[in-house]
Amino acid sequence: MDIRNHPCFNGEAKSKYGRVHLPVAPKCNIQCNFCNKKYDCVSESRPGVTSAVLSPLQSIAYLDELMTQKENIAVVGIAGPGDPFANADKTMETLRLVRQKYPNMLLCVASNGLEIEPHIDELMDLDVSHITITVNAVTPEVAQNVYSWVRFKKHRYIGLEAGRILLEQQHRALSKLVKTETILKVNTVVVPGINDHHIKDIGNYLLEMGVDMQNCMAFHPVEKTKFEDIAEPDPLQMAQIRLTASGYVEQMTHCQRCRADAAGLLGDSCSADQSDLLEKYAAMPINPQQKRPYVAVVSNEGMLVNRHLGEAVEFLIYEQADGDINHIDTRPAPIPGGGDNRWTEIANLLKDCKTLLVKDAGPRPTSILDASGIKLLRLEGMIDDILPVLFEGKDLKKYFKTEKFQCASGKGCTGKGMGCM
Repeated sequence: MDIRNHPCFNGEAKSKYGRVHLPVAPKCNIQCNFCNKKYDCVSESRPGVTSAVLSPLQSIAYLDELMTQKENIAVVGIAGPGDPFANADKTMETLRLVRQKYPNMLLCVASNGLEIEPHIDELMDLDVSHITITVNAVTPEVAQNVYSWVRFKKHRYIGLEAGRILLEQQHRALSKLVKTETILKVNTVVVPGINDHHIKDIGNYLLEMGVDMQNCMAFHPVEKTKFEDIAEPDPLQMAQIRLTASGYVEQMTHCQRCRADAAGLLGDSCSADQSDLLEKYAAMPINPQQKRPYVAVVSNEGMLVNRHLGEAVEFLIYEQADGDINHIDTRPAPIPGGGDNRWTEIANLLKDCKTLLVKDAGPRPTSILDASGIKLLRLEGMIDDILPVLFEGKDLKKYFKTEKFQCASGKGCTGKGMGCM
């Protein structure tokens, strides 16, 4: 593993070594006024864009095939299309899988810094050698003009308060990261009239923090954003900004504003073949390497899909064999309580099941089961009606629940594996 081979951090490596971004992180915890995420666009080359979103296991299968096509891949990174640590479970699971499968691969992440701090210790344990944090302002007064909102610890903030919270969390993260052995880069998106006057303040802050390098990126106007009518800074303006910033911290000058699914050398466009490859793996079972022949059902009486996952006392297990659908097992559910451990126990209990049918479930267990390769479907109806449709791969639309999730008791869910309280 040679950390000099990262093409984004070392200009001398850009024409020899490639990188791949695994698009496993769709959610974001902030709204930049210049960002409009697209998950199906081949023609745009900018952060926040990908042709498909993959699960951690899908991304490893995709990476395996990509490595046979591109022999120069030296770095695997996660940079969206949202923020990696607004999707921390998927991000960390992906990094673990890559490190296990490719022990000599360079690993990197790019984040806005809002929620990375709790994960820094594990990132270091996984030997993530390169980390990028985007810092577009160092005062709440400027930050409030860059961002529409910030979501932190389940609360949404706007204005000065949003700026203050983001900057505080970025500061905590940077303070911890500079004490590690990772190479730390800061991206700064330069928006004329918004933060271009602020470059000296940002540079001085990065100098004081001890950041390794900065990448001043020219803002790019995007349709359907608040900044869509602001003109992109021209090359002369950017050259002057980088010259100013270079008085404080080393500058990266070869950035290509990479997509969240970028692969290959810097500057390589997203080809139709690569897009097709992404879509191929996105359409595969969430765990393409493990056989999961069964379907699990949560039911009150064994006839209907009509019970909330949090209230499950048992799981009915079904298989399809020789054209018939058979009930083959009944498995007791783990006792309530224990937080995420309960959902992990359920995932292990159902590790041979590809799908779990429930009346309802909260976002946390849904996320954990999804990461474990179990597709959770929220629907209602007769088990004998639903299973033939499911096993034959036909449309289940008429059985899907359409209302927004809420706890079955109507009193709210603890999210701690206790069922409904």
